[in-house]
Amino acid sequence: MKRLVLEAEGQVTPVCSKTHIAYSFHLDRQGGKLWIGFSYEPKNLEDREQAHPLIAAGINKYTEQAQRARLLEKWESFLPLKNLITISVDDPKRHRGAGHRHNPEQLLLIAGEDASPGFVSGELSEGLWRVTLSLHEIVTDHCRYRLRIHHEEA
Repeated sequence: MKRLVLEAEGQVTPVCSKTHIAYSFHLDRQGGKLWIGFSYEPKNLEDREQAHPLIAAGINKYTEQAQRARLLEKWESFLPLKNLITISVDDPKRHRGAGHRHNPEQLLLIAGEDASPGFVSGELSEGLWRVTLSLHEIVTDHCRYRLRIHHEEA
């Protein structure tokens, strides 16, 4: 039987870039499987005029003076700019991994014998767990996310 242990939704903006949002939930039984469903949207910044100054700022910040003019001329080659939010999980005893995926819709698994890439399999511990959303970059005016976690008992 699958039981919902956490459901959260939110909206973030560019000022939230390079920050984290943590959610905690309690497992009252050990074992079984943990299913983590996560999605966010939009993925891409579609407005080219809004993207242009962001790309120019990145080129100016991260490239040497000699390369800047050439890269600024071909700024459109950096399109589309993308939002990026990733997930990491900690159980009551240890870090269980991180999913640095670019897919805006994910279904992740942590279980005794199996785990999604980037996560550690092993028996699920009873107690307080934490899921952290890392907001690497938010380039759209608003980005909505949804997190749902189910515990499937053995």
